Amino acid sequence: MGLLEFMMVEIAMDLGTVNTLMIFDGKIVVDSPSIIARDLRSEKIIAFGSDASLMQGKTHENIQTIRPLKEGVIADLDASEKMISWFINNIPGIKKKLFGTVLRMMICIPTDITEMEIRAIKESCTRVRGKEILFIHEPLASAIGLGLDVMKPQGIIIVDIGGGTTKIAVISLGGIICSKSVKIAGDVFTNDIINYVKDQHCMQIGIRSAEKIKIKIGAATDELEEVPEEITVRGGNVVTGSSKTIKINYMEIIAALDKSIQIIEDAIILTLSMTPPELAADIYRTGLYLAGGSAMLRGLDRRISKKTGLEVFVGADPIHATVIGTNIALKNKFKYQRALIK
Repeated sequence: MGLLEFMMVEIAMDLGTVNTLMIFDGKIVVDSPSIIARDLRSEKIIAFGSDASLMQGKTHENIQTIRPLKEGVIADLDASEKMISWFINNIPGIKKKLFGTVLRMMICIPTDITEMEIRAIKESCTRVRGKEILFIHEPLASAIGLGLDVMKPQGIIIVDIGGGTTKIAVISLGGIICSKSVKIAGDVFTNDIINYVKDQHCMQIGIRSAEKIKIKIGAATDELEEVPEEITVRGGNVVTGSSKTIKINYMEIIAALDKSIQIIEDAIILTLSMTPPELAADIYRTGLYLAGGSAMLRGLDRRISKKTGLEVFVGADPIHATVIGTNIALKNKFKYQRALIK
């Protein structure tokens, strides 16, 4: 074992638009919002992750909250580099190491990413001691994280509904046969709720309130085994500006999200139409798999099943499936060699 290999530590990373997750030494050590706060007077970063997220919507003119990633790719190179560096340097197992370390990193990336965007991610990671940077497409990582054997000659369809985009992919033999990406996911669902409350109740609510509504009573269909109770929501009256309180039920959220979910359903149907017949036969036998945080939206699996005629499965841990799969691919990189991006 050479000195470089002795100093090498491995990190699996899901660099998401909304959340960044990292696995080190078999454990999820970073699960934090992909956001920073910058003081515009000094140009210094004053908060990262959760601390910066708490400032969102509450800053004055001298502080700006920034999401360095947009739709799964780096939009602000300097901010992303500082954010990645801060997350890595605050991992306890790395922080405690006496000697300098270099990193072997496996990063999952969107299927429609460009070479320039890959270089931007690689450059950011290289500057934070990344010596060996490996990449895997998000749908492949998600499928591996859900326990599926992506290396078999068998068709698998996975729908990963993240924060910024929904990725749909048909997989076989460690590669993506056909795929579709739509800019409809958790962030759009949140905005749908904000707009619905404004239009139907003349009340303005913030992102945090809308996300709370989405988690507490969000639903994709009225065919639910357990109906969530209505919740009380507070905001500002659009007309008068005064404080206002209303009650909202899950049927209203179904209406608010309907058009966005239809776009995802249409994208799934389109992807299935592009699938070669032999693989399509496999898929109709084995079903469709959901991953990503928004896969947990009540009744979404049932609604997609009704639309596609496929049996739909939600993973046991859909939120962390992508980073778990990325880590598995990192630890078994020779097994998954065909699945990695050259």
